[in-house]
Amino acid sequence: MAVAWGLVVVVTSTVCWGGQVWSWFAPSSAARAGLADAEDDVDTTFWLDARGEALWDLCTLWVMPVAGVLLVAGHDGWPYFGLVGGGAYLYFAGRGIAVRLIMRRHDVRIGNPSSVRVGLIALALWGSIALITIGTAIASLEPT
Repeated sequence: MAVAWGLVVVVTSTVCWGGQVWSWFAPSSAARAGLADAEDDVDTTFWLDARGEALWDLCTLWVMPVAGVLLVAGHDGWPYFGLVGGGAYLYFAGRGIAVRLIMRRHDVRIGNPSSVRVGLIALALWGSIALITIGTAIASLEPT
């Protein structure tokens, strides 16, 4: 079961982190691929916030794919990466959902309804994976 969960973590978190890396280095290309919003489709403030988020995420979100790889490999250090990575992904997801809901409520252009819906679903998925990973990591730590 640990290997299966590790594979889920590797695949989903690499898609997230990889998308943010792509979005930072090639925002127009990432927008054409559907991984980010095109600058002309959203409010400038939202677009700039997403740019800063992409930069920060490429620096921080790599921990979760490493946790998944370590879990698949059966390495004893995976729970620590799982806790840190899970916390980062939980923050990423929660902040992303909150910002989109608040900006939408205040009529800030944050993308077409379809892309916003897909984004919210993806963020909820990553947040759920983060919570499960944190719980699994805590459960796997030996009591002192």
